[in-house]
Amino acid sequence: MKDPISLLSQLLAQHAWIKYALEITLLTLGAAVVRAIALRFFRRWTTRLNWEHKHFLIALIERMITLILVIAVVSAGLNLFPLSGRLLTVLNRSFYVAILAIGIYCVAKAALLILNQIVLENLGISLTAVWTTLGVGSVAIALALQDTLSNFFAGVYLRLDHPVRLGDYIKLESGEEGFVMERGWRSTRIKALSNNTIVVPNAKLASTIVTNFSLPDPHMSLLIPISVNLTSDPQQVENILVDEANRALEAVPGLLSDSAPFVRFIPGFGQFSLDFTLICRVGNYVDQYLVQHELRKRIYKRFHDEGIEFPVPRRDVHVSSNPSNEIPFPAFRTKDLLRESR
Repeated sequence: MKDPISLLSQLLAQHAWIKYALEITLLTLGAAVVRAIALRFFRRWTTRLNWEHKHFLIALIERMITLILVIAVVSAGLNLFPLSGRLLTVLNRSFYVAILAIGIYCVAKAALLILNQIVLENLGISLTAVWTTLGVGSVAIALALQDTLSNFFAGVYLRLDHPVRLGDYIKLESGEEGFVMERGWRSTRIKALSNNTIVVPNAKLASTIVTNFSLPDPHMSLLIPISVNLTSDPQQVENILVDEANRALEAVPGLLSDSAPFVRFIPGFGQFSLDFTLICRVGNYVDQYLVQHELRKRIYKRFHDEGIEFPVPRRDVHVSSNPSNEIPFPAFRTKDLLRESR
């Protein structure tokens, strides 16, 4: 007969939801015990205070401890489930920000309570008018700083979601592109290939479509379109392109050898040409420029040596001096056209 511990272990291994439910229950009970102990010690400490309004402070601390423990239990419970690492990182940072905001709010509230009830009321000063003025002033300031606050919270979102990282090469929907050099709370700075700095407000960066050429990794496929004359042999052209690309693997910086170059007869038949696509891998977005430069020179020289011509748009115009080949145009009379329109 198996002992109870072995039976329990086997049951938890077979039914994962029982394990999760048990762990969450233990977390909840532990949080309740911590809350009870913390409040007991705090109430015992406040008994030494000779202050008639201390029950407001007790209620505030009780609310703060409860909210923080609830967030901590939810965070710990979600970490028990097999979620992705990126999602857990975002959730944990969000919970951290929430706990920090609750702590700051409660500390500020307690400081204002102590200031209002102990210091200023003993001096005979009422803060009702002061708070009203500050409330109206805060609304006016919030409206004036609407764009700044929008950029600030967009910066918080960008830091939590990580759609772009420092050093990534990105391209915005509006056409701006470059390396991400700095991420501030109000704006993000992008360094273009022309060595100019592009300053993008965080609100715009968070709302626009961004193509990140460095995610999930900087390696990318390079597609080089190549067209030849209609009289060329497609198999010969494919063999030449693959051969030149393979020869350039060790000689051209940025051209990766982990994936063999290949050719596809795509888009296919053009109006004046046979159109191919040479596909290879490069280290990052910027490497494609040097790779295209070197491959095009090698391909041009090889085509010249092999007698393969590049397409030149051409149209054949046939001129005939025989009157019988002329296309007669019908002779319409004005009265016939008027009769047909009726």
